[in-house]
Amino acid sequence: MEYRRMGRTGLQLSALSFGSWVTFSKQIDDAISDRLMGIAYDHGVNFFDNAEVYALGESEKMMGRVLKNKNWDRTSYTISSKVFFGWRGKENKPNQTGLSRKHIVEACHEALQRLQTDYLDLYLCHRPDKNAPIEEVVTTMNTLIQQGKILYWGTSEWSAAEIMEAHMVAKDLNLIAPSVEQPQYNLFERQKMEVDYLSIFRNIGMGTTIWSPLASGLLSGKYNNGIPEGSRLAIEGFEWLKDRTLSEERFTRVAELAKIAAALNTSVATLSIAWCLCNPNVSTAILGATKEAQLLENLKALEVYATLTPEILEQIEACMQTKPIAPSF
Repeated sequence: MEYRRMGRTGLQLSALSFGSWVTFSKQIDDAISDRLMGIAYDHGVNFFDNAEVYALGESEKMMGRVLKNKNWDRTSYTISSKVFFGWRGKENKPNQTGLSRKHIVEACHEALQRLQTDYLDLYLCHRPDKNAPIEEVVTTMNTLIQQGKILYWGTSEWSAAEIMEAHMVAKDLNLIAPSVEQPQYNLFERQKMEVDYLSIFRNIGMGTTIWSPLASGLLSGKYNNGIPEGSRLAIEGFEWLKDRTLSEERFTRVAELAKIAAALNTSVATLSIAWCLCNPNVSTAILGATKEAQLLENLKALEVYATLTPEILEQIEACMQTKPIAPSF
């Protein structure tokens, strides 16, 4: 396993990590999640990602049960939670969502209980909250760090301007600023990581825990002939993801990418994950899996990453044609 510093912090994260979005409690049970987390850990994965909203809290409970059963040395791995959406779904009431001090603190306590741990290594604001003053968010996260309930705080799907504002407030108040952002990043979703965030990578050194390196499975090629039963795009409630992900143009590009993968004697999924690791601003790429074979194949991305020459990367660019236009500084 390769380990990368999370931005300018001293924390080292495995280049490949394991997440629970969609899969835990929706697609897999305790026995399977135990097996998959064990495989990941045995291959050097030291970061496990979660959030209050995943399966309405059940995902954190499942991961908590697995971690308790594993009884791994707590200092040997890192876990995260994210706050914003709440876990009660349609039953959410005022102050049970968003980034008010009340919800951030209460959600943190609930996450600690569900995950059965004394502290969170990473605690991320799952979305920006237009109704919560950024000063309130920064001071609340700083307090949780002082209390030892979280070690680092960050953001997810915030704009570069919003992240910079949080840093400016933290600097003015002499408080701890966010050190990590969790954006979507894959061969179809590149604007933030390759353009929008360039200034914050350069100026403040944010780390990133990227999600959906396979574009919700599209870059695995499994949707080229329709939506398989049991896949995440077939799950009730994820119609929005299906509508945003699938298109004939994308199917065509994935099919062409599969030819490049075949020439490298690997799968299109593994190649797609390896491509993400070529971005030096990726601290870790979060994997999601429901089967052992799938996870083992995806973990081979590190081997493929080591073989990606500039020439191969040019072939991928020519095939995908998704590179955003970077600003000139």
